[in-house]
Amino acid sequence: MPVDADKPESPGWWLQRLGKKLLDERDDSRDDEGETTPGLNTLRKYAEGKAPLPHVPGLDPKEVAEWMKDARTNWASLVLDSPVERLGVDGFRFGGSGDEDSVKADEDANRIWRENGMRADSGLVHYGALSQRRAFVLVEKGDDGRPVLTHETPRQVVVEHEQGNRRRLAAGLKLWRDDWTGQTRATLWTPERVFGFVTKQETPTFSGRVATLRSWEAAALPNSKDSDLPNALGDVPLVPFINRRNRREEGFAEHEDVLSVQNRINLSLIYLIAAMKYGAFRQRWAAGLEVDEDPVTGAKIQPFQLDIRKLWTTADPDVKFGEFAATDLIPYVRSVESAVQDLAALSRTPPHYLIGAVVNVSGDALKAAETGLVAKVKDRQVSFGESWENVMRLSFRVLGETEKAQAWDLETVWRDPESRTVSELADAAVKKSSAGVPWRQRMEDMGYTPQQISRMEIDRAADAMNAVPTSDPQPASLQGARDARQARDERTVIGRSQNEPVAA
Repeated sequence: MPVDADKPESPGWWLQRLGKKLLDERDDSRDDEGETTPGLNTLRKYAEGKAPLPHVPGLDPKEVAEWMKDARTNWASLVLDSPVERLGVDGFRFGGSGDEDSVKADEDANRIWRENGMRADSGLVHYGALSQRRAFVLVEKGDDGRPVLTHETPRQVVVEHEQGNRRRLAAGLKLWRDDWTGQTRATLWTPERVFGFVTKQETPTFSGRVATLRSWEAAALPNSKDSDLPNALGDVPLVPFINRRNRREEGFAEHEDVLSVQNRINLSLIYLIAAMKYGAFRQRWAAGLEVDEDPVTGAKIQPFQLDIRKLWTTADPDVKFGEFAATDLIPYVRSVESAVQDLAALSRTPPHYLIGAVVNVSGDALKAAETGLVAKVKDRQVSFGESWENVMRLSFRVLGETEKAQAWDLETVWRDPESRTVSELADAAVKKSSAGVPWRQRMEDMGYTPQQISRMEIDRAADAMNAVPTSDPQPASLQGARDARQARDERTVIGRSQNEPVAA
């Protein structure tokens, strides 16, 4: 039975609306002014180092394609990897009075994080958000009743917020190809219901002009026999991680600013390789030289061979030899370096990450060069931290922990994005101790995870119990005898006044 899409906010209406939105974003789009916005496919190609071939006038495109294999230098991947490698989540904690319930909630959040393998998959979420404008985490209830967290990409998942409220989702759709059955499946979430759809088309299309989705049919949801189930969470279980929302509401890729710079670098490298191929070699010439021909083929016979061990000679005194000057490659190299510097400035990537030449540079200078990158990472931590906290709240809702699901003092514990030596961290911890900073906070500042800190607390208690005192205390009996002697010494000596001092 075909799915009806006539009624607004009906399951078919959402399937058509979100499906079209999902597929349209994969390809490049052009606005009224002729400006092109790259699609998700283009962003992924640049991230993988597969930038389009530049147009070089006067050269065969096939030959340029062969050069591009050697000329491609994937600077865009470095722009993406440098912040991702500093976006590390160490755990979660709740604020408040620090009572046992708060500590237990902290342990529960970290358990959910570890049992879902998010220590590794969180990097996929961060990289997906930076490279594809946004990423998603799907929160579901597993067979054992525990929350299941999975990373989802914008190539398969799309959401839409409520009108006038960007913090609450009105619907979410996941569209994927089922290789086992050869069908395309879709799952639609609304705050009240969950729907399943299926079609035999490998590449489905959505058009806003049709009233029905003729190729789509209702299908059983994953791990269920029904195609329509109530949403037990009461909310769309998809949490978006949107990168650079200030640039574009739906997100802005980290390397989207430098796509044109990457094209410029590739073109400069093409010209550099062309100059090396045709102009870097010192071409020789001979004037007035008669060249013999092959009697069989009639082809000219090469009279000289380029060899460092051979000497060119001729009996004709009128023959002149010479060579053309080699093409200077320095301007081409400087052109590449200039484009790389522009890329570093636009993306706030440290120059020594791109150039790779660090000679006689102090540690303070390196830290100053990383200031822009650190500031960018801290900005992403604020945005992504809110999303991770929403993931944890949904997870507690799966567990039925209403109080924890509504606790807004949940905080994401991020790894320090700055590069610090062990001696710097230890020195800072000593100074913070004198300033009254608690021990646990000092350990967090030193970069230890919540699990390591909890283990160290147990070890500290054991060390304190096993510690040997610096001086053995005297038994009570001896202490009493000493007090008695002191009391006798304080008595008045016979024959002397009470105020007269006693000789030592």
